[in-house]
Amino acid sequence: MLTFSVLAGLATGLVLGLLGSGGSIVILPALVYLLDVPTKSAVAITLGTVGLTAAIAALTHWRRGNIDIPVAIIFGAFGVAGTFAGTRIGLVTPEVVQLSLFATVMYVAAWRMIRPPVATPTAGALVAFSRAENGGATVCLDVRHATGVAALGIGVGVLAGVVGVGGGFMIVPALVLLAGLTMKEAVGTSLAIVTANTLTGFAGYVGKVPIDYHLMAIFAGVAIAGSFVGAAISKRLSATSLKRLFAIFLVVVASYIVFRQILGR
Repeated sequence: MLTFSVLAGLATGLVLGLLGSGGSIVILPALVYLLDVPTKSAVAITLGTVGLTAAIAALTHWRRGNIDIPVAIIFGAFGVAGTFAGTRIGLVTPEVVQLSLFATVMYVAAWRMIRPPVATPTAGALVAFSRAENGGATVCLDVRHATGVAALGIGVGVLAGVVGVGGGFMIVPALVLLAGLTMKEAVGTSLAIVTANTLTGFAGYVGKVPIDYHLMAIFAGVAIAGSFVGAAISKRLSATSLKRLFAIFLVVVASYIVFRQILGR
């Protein structure tokens, strides 16, 4: 059990360090299918582990100036509200529905990994925020579009609460395309949002389901170490190749989950 925990935690950290998202997609299947942890407890442990790991990574990005604080606050506030609601839904959702939804999320993530990149919008196409020319300050340009950002934040939050995913694979492209952030800023800001969402979700499960804190500590410790290794490796490898390999991994694991559900687990 310890060996599986260390390997899964290391894989989680490597994925987060390499891609800036995807950690929960490694943890949850490992907990459920390798360590026989009940689904709802696995969701809670996944949220706690990803939250702690993302917090460390977000701190590093903040020191480098890669986090847009106003965007993180607005997006994160709606995300936290969605996560709070999502945990309530997740506690009463049948396990087969949670795992099936999780597999669907994996397929969507794989598709986003391999599809051709979308051109970044110009400053005039930003949805809610843009840097003003006077000193680079971030200001609100169009309040009407804030509803779109709010809806996305709530949706990602609900998903986090129900199935334990941080939603980084959805948040990063949204921040680039809707908020006009650079890729580095989007990854850093996404990690801050993921931290808020997942730790809120974890708090929502505390006291409601059994949580093995010792197991979570092992996962979190190894994942944090792995994230630094992943970040170092990412500087040497092609991002395109990494995304394609991870997309294949997602499809394989998602198909395995679906197969197990068909067989009644």
